[in-house]
Amino acid sequence: MRAMHAGMSLAAIAMLVLATPLAAHAQSAQAADPISTQATRSGREIYTRFREGLANPSCDSDNSARWRQHYAAAPLRLAAEGDDALPLFGYVVDALREAGLPTEYALIPFVESGYKPGARSASGPAGLWQFIGVTARKHHIRIGKGYDGRLSPIDSTRAAVRYLRTLHGMFAGDWRLAVMAYNAGEYRIFGALKRSGQAARNADAGKLSGLSGITQAYVRKLQALSCLLDQADDREQWLRALDRPVPVLTDLPLPPDATHLDAWSRRNGLDPAQIRRLNPAFVDGRIVAREQRALRVLAPVTAR
Repeated sequence: MRAMHAGMSLAAIAMLVLATPLAAHAQSAQAADPISTQATRSGREIYTRFREGLANPSCDSDNSARWRQHYAAAPLRLAAEGDDALPLFGYVVDALREAGLPTEYALIPFVESGYKPGARSASGPAGLWQFIGVTARKHHIRIGKGYDGRLSPIDSTRAAVRYLRTLHGMFAGDWRLAVMAYNAGEYRIFGALKRSGQAARNADAGKLSGLSGITQAYVRKLQALSCLLDQADDREQWLRALDRPVPVLTDLPLPPDATHLDAWSRRNGLDPAQIRRLNPAFVDGRIVAREQRALRVLAPVTAR
């Protein structure tokens, strides 16, 4: 995710926003859907919830073969029993469904980080959603000694969903414009709309000018991922691999006496290695006492 950029007058932005009916916020969004509270669920249920939440469930036959090849491993990641991708994917899908947003947005972490909470880029972005430091702080993600909230699936997903909900409203419920803004910043997309003489409510995202190739390719990447998953469900072997118990992840508060994730995990009958993988925000698994307050851990709902 890149920082937001300034590049046009506030008056011009205001005119474009006024051209976007507020009611359009819900144009592509699904109705808010409650999160499951069961301990496990079938991976096929996660996949079904994802498919049901798509704004555009059909697969475009003209979709980029390049990006399908690039992300060909994504369905395999979801099918692999020892991979954390499917529980995390379910966690993100739940957050988006609860917010009433299209589940195309759940594919963003595949593009940004490969659904790896501890992913870091040499250029600075980190975590599932690849926030840079300045953008993370803008969205109230805590970064301090011993704790980097960008690497917390809890903190980063909450921030990303809030931001995507804002963008979704800004761009008349068009998820394509919203994800381009997620990548490049809303000001650049507003500028591209102005240059092309378009309004957000009926824009053709493919005809926006003055945007980087990376930003223009972002929509195609998500469409390629959506198509890969759509076509994978034609293979019975893939669906059988999904049809397994998958832990439902939730966020839990840390007790006052917690000093290390490993000890906390054992106390709650959890796998310390899994809890560390899901919570790389805690450096070396240590819980810094002065930052412990209000910090939460992502864990299976079976934790007590």
